[in-house]
Amino acid sequence: MSGDILQRLSPFNLSIKHLVHLPRLTDLFPSSSIPSPSPTVAASQVPSLFREPYILSGYRPVQQDWRCYLLSLFQRHNESLNVWTHLLAGPVLLLRWWANVDALGYTWDAASLPLTVFLVSALTYLHFSVAAHLLQSRSEHAHYSVFFMDYVGVAVYQYGCSLGHFFYTSEPAWRDSCIGQMFLPGAAFFGWLSCAGCCFAKFRYRRPYPLQRKICQLIPTTLAYVLDISPVAHRLLTVPWTQEPSLPFHALQIVSFLLSALFFSCPIPERFFPGRCDFVGQGHQIFHVFLSLCTMFQLEALFRDYAGRRDTVVEVFGERQLWWACVSFPVLFLCCLLTAIFTMTRMKKFLQDKDEREE
Repeated sequence: MSGDILQRLSPFNLSIKHLVHLPRLTDLFPSSSIPSPSPTVAASQVPSLFREPYILSGYRPVQQDWRCYLLSLFQRHNESLNVWTHLLAGPVLLLRWWANVDALGYTWDAASLPLTVFLVSALTYLHFSVAAHLLQSRSEHAHYSVFFMDYVGVAVYQYGCSLGHFFYTSEPAWRDSCIGQMFLPGAAFFGWLSCAGCCFAKFRYRRPYPLQRKICQLIPTTLAYVLDISPVAHRLLTVPWTQEPSLPFHALQIVSFLLSALFFSCPIPERFFPGRCDFVGQGHQIFHVFLSLCTMFQLEALFRDYAGRRDTVVEVFGERQLWWACVSFPVLFLCCLLTAIFTMTRMKKFLQDKDEREE
C-alpha cells in the first residue's frame, strides 16, 4: 500500500523538482535591465525651463531613460498629483457614464452623437494632460512636444463641450439669436485659436514668463469658454430650475470652471508658502481637481438634457446637421494637431540653434 502511494507521488515529486529549477522572474528580467527613477532634486539642479515659481524641490532629473519617467508614476515628485488627478478622473468619468446609461438610457443613433463626442473629447484632454505632466521632464524637446499636445487636448475638449451644449442644452430663443446662428463655426474657430495661442505663447516666451504669456493663453481660451457656455448661461437665466434637473449640475460646472481658472492663472497658495507646496497643495494641482469636477458635472448635466430631449433632437436640428457637426470634431483635431506639429518644428530648430551656440 505504501509502495503504491510512493509510486503515485513520484511524478508529483518529479514535477516539483522541475518547478524548482524553472527560471525565476528576476532571472528573466534582471533588476539591472529595469531602470529606476532617480531621486528627486532641488530646483537649482534642473534647467530653468522645468522650474515652477515657488516650487523649490521634488523635480525629476532630466535625460533619464524614458521608462524612468513612466515608472515615476509611482514615485513621489512635484508632478505626481498633477498626473493622478487626471489619470483617476478618466475611469471615474467612464463609471458615471455607465451609471447614467443604466439610469437614464442611451441609444447609439444620430441623437446621441454629440454626447459621445463629448465623452471622447473629455478622455482626450485628460490623457493628453497625464502624458504631458508625466513625460515633460525628459528633455526640453519632450517638454515642448507633450505640452503642445496637451493644448490640442484642451481645444478638442472645448469643442466637445460646445456640441453638447448646443444640441442638448440650448433654448430656441438663444438659437435664433446672432450668437446661436454663428455658434458652431465660432466654437470651432475659437477652439483652434486657443490651441494656437497656447502653442505660440509656449514657443515665444521663456522663463521667468512675462505677463504677455498668460495673456496669449487666457484671451483665446476665455473667448472660447464665453461662447461655449453661452447656451448654458441663457438657460440658467430663463428657465425655472425646478423644471429642469440638469440646471443645478450646469451651475456647478460653471462654478468649478471659474475656480479652476483662478488657480490656473495665479500661483496660489504656493506664492504665500514657498517650498511648502512642493508635493501637495500647488495651485496647478487644485486647478486639475476643479477642472475634473467641472467635467463630471458637465457629464451629469448633459446626460439629463439628453434624456429629456433625445426624442426631439433629430426633429429640431435634422440628422444631417448632427452628423456634420460631429464630423467637424476630427477635422478640428487635425487642424490643432497640424498647428502643434508646425510649432514644434519651429521649436526644434530653435533648440538645435541654441545647442550649436552653446557648443
